[in-house]
Amino acid sequence: MPRFALKIEYHGAGFVGWQRQKEHPSIQGAVEAALAKLEPGEHKIAAAGRTDAGVHGLAQVAHCDLVREWSPFRLSEALNYHLRAERVAIVDCAQVGDDFHARFSATERRYLFRLIVRRAPLTHERGLAWHVKRTLDGEAMQAGADRLIGQHDFTTFRSSICQAESPVKTLDEVRVEEVPMPQGTEYRFHVRARSFLHNQVRSIVGTMEQVGAGTWSPDDVSAALAARDRQACGPVSPPEGLYLAGVTYPVDPFT
Repeated sequence: MPRFALKIEYHGAGFVGWQRQKEHPSIQGAVEAALAKLEPGEHKIAAAGRTDAGVHGLAQVAHCDLVREWSPFRLSEALNYHLRAERVAIVDCAQVGDDFHARFSATERRYLFRLIVRRAPLTHERGLAWHVKRTLDGEAMQAGADRLIGQHDFTTFRSSICQAESPVKTLDEVRVEEVPMPQGTEYRFHVRARSFLHNQVRSIVGTMEQVGAGTWSPDDVSAALAARDRQACGPVSPPEGLYLAGVTYPVDPFT
C-alpha cells in the first residue's frame, strides 16, 4: 500500500481540534472523510501533533496509506475538491516510504502565537490572534521567555489533563518578535522543540503577557518554573492565537 505525506493548512474555528470525534467536527475527521470519497472504506491518518479546539495549522503533517497508486498532485487536488466546504486545505503532498511516520519520524515542532495589542476590537484578525488592550513590553517578555529555554521540568506550564509520561521537555527557542502595525503592535512568539506538553505554549504565552504588562518579572517566571506546580502558572492564553507552524524531519518529505 503506497503511503503519502500530507501538509495540511486549516482554520481551527468550528473544529474541536485535530483529533477525530464521533459527534463533533475535527480536522482529522474532515480529511479522513475526503479520503473515503476517493477510496471507499475506513481511513485512519496519523499526524505530527494534536491541536486543540480553535488552534490553527499552517503546516500540519499527516500520513495516510492508500490502495491506488496516486500521483501526489492528483491526490492533493482530489482531496481539496472534497474539502472545499471546509476551512482545510492540502498544501503539499508526497509519496513516502513505509518507514515514514508523521508523528514518530518528526524531530522538531514549531509553533507560532500571535498577540495583537490595540484598544480597538480586531476586525480582519478576529479569531486569528489574541487581542490584548494593555500596553506590553516586548523586551521584558523576551527576558522572561529566556528563563524557559533549555531542558526543564515544565509541570507548571502543562495542562492538568496532560497525558505525557514526563513533564521534562527541552525548548530550543522561545523568541518574541515585535511587529509594528498601522494600529497597534503585534507580538509573535516563535517556539521550537522536539515535542510539547498539552497547553504548554499557551501557558507560556499567557505568563509572558503578565511579564509584558509588568504584573510579573522575569524572576517570577523562574520561580514559577521551579515550583513545578500548575497553580503557579499565569493565565492560559486563548487558542485562537496559536498556530502549528511547521514540522521538521531528518529528510524533508516534500522536497
